[in-house]
Amino acid sequence: MSKLALFPPHHLHRHHLLLVLLLFFLLASATNAAATTAYHRFKEAPQFYNSPSCRSLGSSGASDMCSDEGVHVAMTLDAAYLRGSMAAILSVLQHSSCPQNILFHFIASSTANHHHLRHKISHSFPSLKFQIYPYASSAVSGLISTSIRSALDCPLNYARNYLANILPPCLRRVVYLDSDLVLVDDIAKLAATPLGDNSVLAAPEYCNANFTSYFTPTFWSNPTLSLTFAGRKACYFNTGVMVIDMQRWREGDYTTKIIEWMELQKRMRIYELGSLPPFLLVFAGNIAPVDHRWNQHGLGGDNYRGLCRDLHPGPVSLLHWSGKGKPWVRLDANRPCPLDALWAPYDLLQAPFALDWRLCSRLIPIALFLFLSIILFRRRVSYLPNQESDFGASSHGSYRLVALETWFVLPCEKE
Repeated sequence: MSKLALFPPHHLHRHHLLLVLLLFFLLASATNAAATTAYHRFKEAPQFYNSPSCRSLGSSGASDMCSDEGVHVAMTLDAAYLRGSMAAILSVLQHSSCPQNILFHFIASSTANHHHLRHKISHSFPSLKFQIYPYASSAVSGLISTSIRSALDCPLNYARNYLANILPPCLRRVVYLDSDLVLVDDIAKLAATPLGDNSVLAAPEYCNANFTSYFTPTFWSNPTLSLTFAGRKACYFNTGVMVIDMQRWREGDYTTKIIEWMELQKRMRIYELGSLPPFLLVFAGNIAPVDHRWNQHGLGGDNYRGLCRDLHPGPVSLLHWSGKGKPWVRLDANRPCPLDALWAPYDLLQAPFALDWRLCSRLIPIALFLFLSIILFRRRVSYLPNQESDFGASSHGSYRLVALETWFVLPCEKE
């Protein structure tokens, strides 16, 4: 073999291996990055300010979280639905006339990384007034019965049952919101819903829904259980949007009443659908009505396939992707439903891996080109004559340069 070969054979094999490893690393890192959801990065949201007519919350500090002048919003918080929560928070602030008077109360599992969640929220909403409360999911884990969709069996989905125990006793009224929704109206209007003299909570009711389908034949065939709704105009309502009087809840000990139904469910199966039926058993027919515009629910489709759905007739103040299909999942999969476009403007996700993929798309062809070039150059130099004695040391270096220019010249694009 010619002495002009730039790399001895064992060096060539070594460079082959390095290039193969480079390609593997680029592909593997991009794939792993795309599959990671726990460490999503979110953009900083715009700063929103109160209008001149807004009342002051009083002194700034922890006492603000109990202010009667604020709108108190309760939401659950976890890594899996954090992207949805961020969009919901942004929509609430963006459409509020007094965004600085909105106080967020987040409930997170006691085993979750609260520091991580707090950092994410604070980074995107530096001026947001919020508190994160630990929720001991172990207390409810033994009461959860399997339902038609595994996501409904998450212990955090039952945190709404324990709001009176989790949130500060100073709170009088709370708006509870799911994480898979966005508001397009001022939440203060929803928070001001009159509850009347006796109602504990308010929510949009849907009396045209088949109420009997939420409970099993075992429930309806039992004379005692079937009388539960006697004297009540029981209608379906969605628990993802509720206005709750916390004082009345505590006075009536409604958490215990809900738990009693869950304990009965463990002994005899009386319903199928997660955390909703106990709420219906306790509250259906006794809630204050809310206009349907405040929960255009079901946009995530059914609980089996999550097919696309249209809006219900009438005006819209809140869009709710309840059901199996979530807008961020469908958008990422490039299979969005038409209404998912209404959620997308509130998505604060930074696509940190888009740059990585663009970088890979540039580096991989270059690495492949270098890989093939080394192979071709190896074959080429094996046929070069030994002319070191004819050219001398300086000419020898020039000859190597010619060989490099011959085989490593990069193709130029046409103008």
